[in-house]
This record gives sequence, C-alpha cells and structure tokens, in this order.
Amino acid sequence: MNRSDPHVLILGAGHAGGTAAALLRQYGFEGSITLVGEEPIAPYHRPPLSKAWLRDGPGAVSLPLKPAEFYAGHGIDFRPGVRAEKLARRAKAVTLSTGEVLTYDCLIIATGARPIKLPVAGSDLAGVLELRTVADAERLRAVIRSGQRLGVIGGGYIGLEVAASARALGAEVVVIERETRLLARVARPELSAFFLDYHRKRGVSFELGATVSGFEGRDGRVSGVNLDDGRTIACAAALIGVGATPNDEIARDAGLDTARGVIVDLEARTADPAIFAIGDVTRRPMPIYDRMFRMESVPNALEQAKQAACAIVGRPPPPGEAPWQWSDQYDLKLQIAGHAFDVDRVFLRGDPAIARFAVFHLKGDQVQCVEAINSPQDFIIGKQLIASRKTVDIGKLGDPTVDLKEIAA
Repeated sequence: MNRSDPHVLILGAGHAGGTAAALLRQYGFEGSITLVGEEPIAPYHRPPLSKAWLRDGPGAVSLPLKPAEFYAGHGIDFRPGVRAEKLARRAKAVTLSTGEVLTYDCLIIATGARPIKLPVAGSDLAGVLELRTVADAERLRAVIRSGQRLGVIGGGYIGLEVAASARALGAEVVVIERETRLLARVARPELSAFFLDYHRKRGVSFELGATVSGFEGRDGRVSGVNLDDGRTIACAAALIGVGATPNDEIARDAGLDTARGVIVDLEARTADPAIFAIGDVTRRPMPIYDRMFRMESVPNALEQAKQAACAIVGRPPPPGEAPWQWSDQYDLKLQIAGHAFDVDRVFLRGDPAIARFAVFHLKGDQVQCVEAINSPQDFIIGKQLIASRKTVDIGKLGDPTVDLKEIAA
C-alpha cells in the first residue's frame, strides 16, 4: 500500500467477498473498503437455500453473514445491486454498471459462479428454474406443491438436496441425470448407489443415462421434459442443476490468467500483485495434491478470504487446510474431506445398511479423501490425516474392529 488512506475494492458480495471485508477490519486494516454486490441484499449463507430454507421457509434459518448494520458500522461502503463491468489494470480502476468509476490500491475479485444453462428448446419457459440466489430459492419454493411433480435435471448435490426438500414438502420428484449414476463427477460408485437407494425408498424416481433434449410447455409454462430417446417426462416445474461456471470474464477481459477460473497463488493473488481473487471464481493451487483446481464450497471461500486479507495487511498466512464440504439430505449428513485424486485403493468403514459409514480413498498409504455419512469422527480424523499427509497402517484401516483414533495416533 502506498497511500495514507489505501482503498480495497471487493467485487462480489457473496460468502467470499463479505468475509474478506469483515476480516480486513478484524485484522486491523484502517483504509477504506468498498464492497460491490450484484444482488440487492447483504452477503448471506447460500447452502441453506437448497436445504432448511427451501424445506421449512425463510424463518427456518438466518441467512445474513452479518447484521445489516455491520457494514456501515465498520466503515465498509457496501454497494448492493451494482455490477462491475470493466477492469482497467493500468489505471487501477473498475467501471460499475451505474457508470461510476472506482479506483483501488488492492482489488479482490469475488464474483463467484453462475448456474450452467441448458441450450435446449423451451429452457425459457416459466417454471424452468435454477438455484443460486435467494430470489431463485423464492421462485423454486413457490412452485413446489404437494402432489405435483418437480423435474430435477442433474443428479449432483444441489439436485439431490432439492429432491429431498421437495419430498418433505409433499411434491413428487423425478431426477434426470445424463450419467449412468448419481454424483458421477464427485463421488465413488459406492456412495452413488447408496444415495440412489436412499432417495428411491423415499419416493424419488430417477431417469439415469438420460439426456434432456428440450422442454415442453402449455400457455407459456413448462409441462414436461423431453428426453433424447423420444420420451417426455411430465412435470409442473423443472430445476436445472447441472453445475456452475465461474464469473471470470472481467478478469479475462483485463488480461489476467484464467483457465475456467482466475488463476491465483497461495495468497489468493493473481499475476497482477495488486489483484486478488477468492472463492468459486478461482483456480487455486492445492499443495496436498500437487495440482491446481477450482473448488465451489464455503470452506474454500473462507480460506481464500483469509489468505487475501492476511496478504493485504501483512499478516502471516493462515495454515493450509484440507478442502472439505457437506451435503444434508433427509436425515443424512454427508461430510467430505479432500478429493479422490490418483486413488489406488478404497476402504469402507461402518455399515451403509444403518446409514452410518465412511469411504476412505488412499494413494499408497496416504489418505486422499474421506466421504462420511452420519459419521463425524471418521470425517474429522480423515480430514486431519489428509492435511498432515501422515501415512496410515493399511491393515488397521481395513479392519473395522480397530478404532480410527488408534490409526491416527
């Protein structure tokens, strides 16, 4: 920083951007902070939107990250309902959708990601929905009706969480997945099979290995999902949940390195030393796995917000973490630590029949990933083993009678 009153400009007021603004103040930053958010409300928790908030309504959970008065009270100039349009790196300036131009000393890009849209006929019909924001969740909850069918396109975590919430509200649900199993990109076949069985027993139907070719409508509203085999699945509403793509255009257009995400280092800093990027929009290094990749999770947003805030104020970097995430479906709590990269052996501990088990993924004698269902101890110890890179006794890990604490000791 080279001015008496340095300015940090944060583009994006999601979990990452909102946390970065708060941490800068917590870490003693005394300059000015501007937080620009495209949504009309202050930063909030997104995960409940497909779970408790959708199932039980707005009063079920408190969404805001901070009370509304927090930002003004801590000298944070929060600009809701405003989009960043252009970044001029040489001038250290950002043009906003209002036409205003803001200069910065440090810039944090926290623009997140947006749902992938299906480029098929009928996708613009009323009742064809996505889920990313509170406004999206309000539209979705408004169309979920007892006895009516919701079509869910995509058998990933968002699709399955919405399916569980919709069943709790009494709706019929059909999940349409292009791959031949659920969670194909993110989970082992054992976990896919478990979730398929669990949802089926609770009334969800599935079309696996099915590709959506379009949507049918009646009076401008969706009435069915067309499949490429010629069938039509009738529905009163449809949710598209086939993944997200990073909002990295403003960085790419300004000449920053991107590869389906803004490329950053372990300080969350881009190749431009004055610009950081955090959260879902980034492609970051993960030394545990000796590779770069993009993560979409609250823990990742928090970790990178800490990295950027520490670098800006000159504080020592936070300790590295093993990546993790979670999913709540019915009475199931899935907790995942790490990623199953380069795995050559898998061990199951616990009993899927009683919905309490964990799948351990190893590379050699090191744990790469743990997928734990209603088994918090397995998750916690597995996460510690992943972060420490400690080797484990394969024989003991494969023996369910050996306590996991003994293996981690």
